[in-house]
Amino acid sequence: MMWNGDEYQSRFDRIAAEGGDIHGEAALVRSFQPTTVLDAGCGTGRVAIELARHGIDVAGVDTDESMLATARRLAPEIRWYQRDLINLDLGLSFDVVVLAGNVPLFTPPGTEPALVAGAAAHVRPAGRLVAGFALDRGYTLDDYDAHCRAVGLIMEARYATWARDPYTDGKYAVSVHSKP
Repeated sequence: MMWNGDEYQSRFDRIAAEGGDIHGEAALVRSFQPTTVLDAGCGTGRVAIELARHGIDVAGVDTDESMLATARRLAPEIRWYQRDLINLDLGLSFDVVVLAGNVPLFTPPGTEPALVAGAAAHVRPAGRLVAGFALDRGYTLDDYDAHCRAVGLIMEARYATWARDPYTDGKYAVSVHSKP
């Protein structure tokens, strides 16, 4: 899929200009009081930039050059990496790795275990992997939880939204897994 980073970002700019909250993901991540965060599948950097605005040392990684070009223009001070998240190896670890914006759903079918393994490899001990994605596109919570267990992560919490609404059942979930 080809993206246009500026067009993608303009959607969020419009929502913000109309008074909408576009920082729910960052607010949830900030609640864990991390000092370092990896925004995995960062797109145009919306989440990473908001976290950095709050003094968090953040890095972003994405495969799409157009998205990263927008991110670099908006926040040149942030470390941006153009890499595939599948089997990701930056040689770094973070308090929180966040997969916002349906990241697992943009991974080719069958590669989700490698995506989770790559993200989890960047979570430092006692850190967290936080992921939110739609559940009506073929990747289930059972699958995701199994992929997290396979790399040693433990389920900590699950929400229906980034605002921590209780998850009962539905078409979207935000999962928090921790590394012992």
